[in-house]
Amino acid sequence: IAKKRGQTLAPMAIARTLRDPRVTTALIGASRWSQIEESLGALEDLAFTAEELDQIDQYAVDSGSNLWEASSRDV
Repeated sequence: IAKKRGQTLAPMAIARTLRDPRVTTALIGASRWSQIEESLGALEDLAFTAEELDQIDQYAVDSGSNLWEASSRDV
């Protein structure tokens, strides 16, 4: 999904987090400057199609619990 968006997984995950209007800050961890630059790339594409969100929701599941279910419904 990230490759189709022209991103790596980290910026896509950050963009997915930042699209929620309840989120005012996303904390990132980095040990190298290149990781910070990569993470900042998330700001270049914060828009997601409904299809992309549906695809992400298929994989954003932990132990049978959909991690994004509530935020996907509310936004």
